[in-house]
Amino acid sequence: MLSGVLPVKSQCLPFAQIPHTTRLFTDLLSYSPNVRPFYPHSPHFGEWFHAEASALQYEPSRRERVSAILERQNASWDASPQTFANLGRLRCGAAAIVTGQQVGLFGGPMFSIYKALTAVKLAEEAAAAGVEAVPVFWLATYDHDLAEVNHVSMPGPDYRLRTLTTSSHSIPGAPVSAVRLGDEILPVVEEAASLLGESEALQFLRESYRPGESLGTAFARFYARLFAAWGVILLDASDPELHRVAAPIYRAAVEQSSEIDDALLARGRGLDAADYHQQVKVTSSSVLVFTLQNGVRTPIQRRASGGAAEFVIGSEAAAEKLSSAELLDRIAAAPEKFSPNVLLRPVVQDYLLPTLAYAGGAAEAAYFAQAGAVYEKILGRVTPIVPRFSATLVEPKVQRWLRQYGIAASEAFRGPEALRLALAARTLPAGLQEAFDRANKSVEESFSSLHEALAKLDPTLVDASQTGASKMRYQLDRLRERAMAAELKRSEVVSRHAEALSEALYPNGALQERGVAAVYYVARDGIELLKNLHDCMHTDCLDHQVVEL
Repeated sequence: MLSGVLPVKSQCLPFAQIPHTTRLFTDLLSYSPNVRPFYPHSPHFGEWFHAEASALQYEPSRRERVSAILERQNASWDASPQTFANLGRLRCGAAAIVTGQQVGLFGGPMFSIYKALTAVKLAEEAAAAGVEAVPVFWLATYDHDLAEVNHVSMPGPDYRLRTLTTSSHSIPGAPVSAVRLGDEILPVVEEAASLLGESEALQFLRESYRPGESLGTAFARFYARLFAAWGVILLDASDPELHRVAAPIYRAAVEQSSEIDDALLARGRGLDAADYHQQVKVTSSSVLVFTLQNGVRTPIQRRASGGAAEFVIGSEAAAEKLSSAELLDRIAAAPEKFSPNVLLRPVVQDYLLPTLAYAGGAAEAAYFAQAGAVYEKILGRVTPIVPRFSATLVEPKVQRWLRQYGIAASEAFRGPEALRLALAARTLPAGLQEAFDRANKSVEESFSSLHEALAKLDPTLVDASQTGASKMRYQLDRLRERAMAAELKRSEVVSRHAEALSEALYPNGALQERGVAAVYYVARDGIELLKNLHDCMHTDCLDHQVVEL
């Protein structure tokens, strides 16, 4: 229990026990020596934020310009007085704790909420220790993968996920900031209402996701309401004025493209040598900038042409070839037509903002392992990444089932079939359970005596005896599994509970926070849920949390 006054309980579950967690991430969490060449700072914010804040440099003119843009943006989303107070602090010299995400429909999955809360908590920790800091949420509105953001999933009464999708679209490959919502969004909102029921969160949803908004502005309006009490500053990355401020980074990415590629390829070899994965495949022709071509976000490639570099935009069939000078002229003339790729994005972010730390998950941590090479080339400093809060929420009904079967929520992480067998094992008739236990005990006792006797007679026979014991145990385990499968067939209720538990705790074989819409939990438990999660978060705890509501 984290606090006697909070209506939530939390248990820690190390990420090493969660399926599919990469070794790069677990080594970052422990800050093992192997991972330190890729992350200059430990994942523990409290160890370094004072020194990092002292070294942070940010041009006053840029601070003034970006602050004015953010004030304009947040005013358009009806931001809270707390947000404008934080904007005032930013204008007057505060650092930024930054996080961000794609603008998923209806606010995206639960981990987006965890990111914002982590930024709030870190900013509060810094401010309490005398370092002025404000939370900023970066909306990745120039991302062009509409299929990743045009849908969201939320459970129905049986915990089976229902996927809600909007047909809103722009031209294929356009940034999602170009996707405007029309009347087609209204029935999707009502479909959500049928699953959520009337609530304050649903009211926020209806006020935000309405015809005339874009996917980005709707997301911003929704989050402005959810995080009004904490004054989270929202940043729409597609704003043309922000692109104009960021133009020097786009130019540097072109001018230094060869050196940056060399640094990234060397970083990739270093990751490979340490037996870590590379999140992004980098080639010798990579340029870290996209441009808009007929409204489509299009990559740029670099090719050698005699002694000079040539830049190619688009596919071979309709490729446009430019010299370095011509490409730089285009950036100078219309920087709003350019945007960074995933490895340059954090560098742009930390040129635009006085970033003290970035709060992100495992995938972003892997990006940072590579992007550090870009930071060093362009900014001369690497922004530290701090692992965001991570949790699985356990609703009261699910808690009752777990208690009924005497299992932990983490059992669901082993997969649906293993969970079904775990439940069946606990519902086998008592006599049959006891019979299996006696059989196992008998095998262990019999073979223990046999091992001792054989060792005295002929030590070479001990291995054969141990092999025989292993086969006996295997056969008993197989027989028990067949008995559990028979119990599942016999008991429809157990099968339904197993399926519901799996859907509620580990939907589609992934952590709940990645698969379930945040609005589902906020609608059921109210904005108070966010306050309770905020209050129970501890920035020095890097484990996954299992939180009972």
